[in-house]
Formats: sequence, C-alpha cells, structure tokens
Amino acid sequence: MRAYRIAYDGRPFHGFQRQPDVRTVEDELLAALSRLGVADQRVPEGYAAAGRTDAGVSALAQTVAFEAPDWLSPAAFNSELPASVRAWASANVPASFHAQYDATERRYTYHLHAPDADDERARAALTALSGEQDFHNLTPDDEGTVRELSTHLSRDGEFLVVALTAGGFCRQLVRRVVGLVAEIARGQRDLSFADRVRSTESLEGPDGVAPAPAHPLVLTDVLYPGVEFAVDADARESAREVFADLRATRAAGARVAGTIRDGLA
Repeated sequence: MRAYRIAYDGRPFHGFQRQPDVRTVEDELLAALSRLGVADQRVPEGYAAAGRTDAGVSALAQTVAFEAPDWLSPAAFNSELPASVRAWASANVPASFHAQYDATERRYTYHLHAPDADDERARAALTALSGEQDFHNLTPDDEGTVRELSTHLSRDGEFLVVALTAGGFCRQLVRRVVGLVAEIARGQRDLSFADRVRSTESLEGPDGVAPAPAHPLVLTDVLYPGVEFAVDADARESAREVFADLRATRAAGARVAGTIRDGLA
C-alpha cells in the first residue's frame, strides 16, 4: 500500500468525492490511475481518502492510499493529472492502512477577509467554541456532532487566519464556526450568542448560523502517527509553479476588480 499527499485548487470542482454528472477531484484521481493502467477502469484495491471536502474547498494535504506499483511516484501520478491537482509526497504504509479511519487529526485553515473585524471578539468567540462540545447547531448532521475542537487565530493584513483542528469534522462545521466567528467579530451578534449555539436547544430560522463561503478554506494537514511522507522534489516544484501562477492570476484579478470599484466611486 502507498499513501499520497494531494494538493488541489478546489474552485473548479464540485467537491472531492465522486458524484454523478459533475466534476470532482476524486474523478480526476481515478481517471488518471486508469490512464496509467493502475486501476483499469476500477477503484484500486484498498483505495480510501482522508476525507471529503466541499465544493470549492482546496487542499494542501488531502491523502489517498491504495495498492500502487513501485514505479508510481508522485511525479508519475501527476503526468496524467490536471494542473490544478498535484501529488507531491508519498509513503509506504501497511496493507491494513485506511486513509480515512487511521487519521488521528485533521487541520483546516480559513482565510477570512475581515479588515473591519475586531480581533479580540473573534478570538473570544473561538475560545468559547474550543474543547469537546456538541456542535449540533453548527452542522446539518443528526449524529456524531460531539467533537473536540482546537482553534487558533492570527491576523495577516486584511485577513483573519482561522485554524481548526480535530480528529474529524461534522459536515459544514468548519465553515459554520467561521461564519459565527465572523458575525461576532463584526458586531452582528453578541459574544453571548456563542453560548447559545453550544446549548442543547436547537437554533431555528434567523438564529441559525450559515456556513461561510467555501473558497477561502484549505485542508492543510492530516496526521497519521508513524507514517513518514517522503517529498518528491520534482513533483513539489511542479506544484509550486502551478500555484504560483494561480496566485498571480488571482492577484491580477483582484487588482482589476479594485480598479473598477475605484472608478465607480
């Protein structure tokens, strides 16, 4: 068995997991393996992924594992992948390894554009949501809503960088936590509302917390104790070039939007 670290830009995709009639990251991975003769139109033996990211969410360290031939380096994998999906490291793992169930920790990072936010209110809201709690008011899931959440907040210019770590996440939990933090930091809700969210009482209607947009969210790490990933230098450099170009393109787009905005003043 071999595990691969996969980085991708989530914007062009309808999430990670395969779905009928829409483009997903997993579709691209399995199609590449088929073209390489590894899967031969089938899911490879032992195949599993660390988790499902929503439509628009990106990843640095999504992890997939399956029975792979020795020659399938990350660079070889990339030869049949689109530029927006890059393998960059790999590790040999036991035959019993499962990319989802053997992960002990997952970290997501959200880049919240919040030049108008109060950092201390944001930090207080995150602190209130830290630790083991029932997050039933921050997910559409009916089961498995008790999670132990670690949080970290930092300021980077106009952005608040919110890092959330847990063994696993309910659906939309990360984006709803960020949505709540943003509302409290901007003064749209009182800090005391975080306590109401944590209560056993269900929130309904206008009191519900909507998920923050997906595009600023990145799956930045998945931890597997005892597994050491070896970086493929060529594959990593290829990925860096792809994302450097993407960064430049989006920076130019932001400048264009700013020019239009300023011209309409």
